[in-house]
Amino acid sequence: MNRIQLFFTLRRNLKLSEKRSPMFEQNKIAKIFVYLGLGFTVLYLIVIGTMLGWGTRGGDFTLLFAVMPFLLTLDFLMRFGMQQTPAMLVKPYSTMPIRRAAIIDCFLVTNIFSAGNLIWMGLFLPYIFICVCGGLPFIQGVAMLALLWLFITTNSQWYLLVRTLVNHKIWWWILPALFYLALYGYALIDANDWIKVMTRSCEDYGFTWATAIGCLVLFALLFMVNRRLQQHFVYEEIARQEKTKLKHVSQFKFLNRYGQTGEYLKLEIKSTLRNKAVKQRFIQGIIIITMLSLMLSLTDVYDGRFSTNIWCLYCFVFFGAVNLVKIMGPEGNYIDLLMVHHQNIYTLLRAKYYFYCAVLLLPLILLIPTVVSGRYSVLMILAYLLTTSGPEYCILFQLAVYNRQTLPLNEKITGKGNFENSLQLIIELVVFFVPVALALTFTAIFGDTIGYTLLIVIGLAFTLTHNLWLRNIYRRMMQRRYQNLDGFHSTR
Repeated sequence: MNRIQLFFTLRRNLKLSEKRSPMFEQNKIAKIFVYLGLGFTVLYLIVIGTMLGWGTRGGDFTLLFAVMPFLLTLDFLMRFGMQQTPAMLVKPYSTMPIRRAAIIDCFLVTNIFSAGNLIWMGLFLPYIFICVCGGLPFIQGVAMLALLWLFITTNSQWYLLVRTLVNHKIWWWILPALFYLALYGYALIDANDWIKVMTRSCEDYGFTWATAIGCLVLFALLFMVNRRLQQHFVYEEIARQEKTKLKHVSQFKFLNRYGQTGEYLKLEIKSTLRNKAVKQRFIQGIIIITMLSLMLSLTDVYDGRFSTNIWCLYCFVFFGAVNLVKIMGPEGNYIDLLMVHHQNIYTLLRAKYYFYCAVLLLPLILLIPTVVSGRYSVLMILAYLLTTSGPEYCILFQLAVYNRQTLPLNEKITGKGNFENSLQLIIELVVFFVPVALALTFTAIFGDTIGYTLLIVIGLAFTLTHNLWLRNIYRRMMQRRYQNLDGFHSTR
């Protein structure tokens, strides 16, 4: 089998693996939402590309290159929610008589022609079309289109490099942080001057043979680095057995006084500290809510009424939303043991609730400067804190009834892809936007004091009655226990 045949065989296998996944049936509605979102995204890109194209009527056909730094940064961030690294897909083929390097090469080439790269053509094609209609030579227009696509594919290789390193060690986040700090750092000092300098540089050097050759060389360099990196980490994870030395076992004796709930709190804490995949999600969540909280405390970048409310909510709910949306997934690895004793699951749910409520103390402390400076009111902070610990967590914990896909505890680079079902997608949208809509509605009708007080009362009611709705969730889980057990077993 040559490389071309292998390429098409692997593409066909990827599509078949998605269709044969036990989660495929419950993901159909989610896929519809995703396709609708992609359709609207392409439509917006076409509109933006048309507007930028009309902006070139004066004859300056390099306008799009002036906004490329922002587009490439946005493209880099969007890929974290959509794109896997090739190393994540190689493990099923590790026992087959095929060179691992050839498999990785095929996946890297597949990445170049992925939908994530081609979707930007919705922006580039109308822009180039209008430029050609406005007097740009056709050959030059094709060359510009090829260069723009080369920018995107080079950016995809940069993403693969960062994502692979971050999956291996969380501290590799320092690399993209330094890169984007160098790119945008000056904008924090003088935004207007930075925009002028970047615009002039991109207009002068954006479309030249030197730029094209430099981008092509950078793409080839990143491709080779990624190739070596993927081979190294795949081999390391599949072939090498880690030798760990147990130095100290934390007992968390202060939790002994809480009985069985304390034991499950210990399990939650130790699972977060010891299991690679769980620890990575925890650290990333903590870093993001810390960055959001510090950004709101130390800058005035989001001072609008809507922005103030939504970012304050995000500081509190983000960590719970991204982790609880997969609730019971890690426990799917040992769900049979949890079913042995009566009400084990109920106690586990209550311990999880206390754990995620404790995490809310971090953004609460970090947002104190916004209260001291007068930018945020105490009522607003308390409103979103109790809204998160009350109705938000109540909604997120409902997924414990319906989630039945096991999440790996330690696999990161070659871990399974975990697609969200339709209910997870809907609940994510609800917890991120509905409380803000309610807050804006209440404050617009009754004023800030009464509006936020109403949210505090609602949040406090849900928080104080958490035992009632957790027990209701437990009873419904027991009614679906055999269906859920079958899902956990089939996705291990």
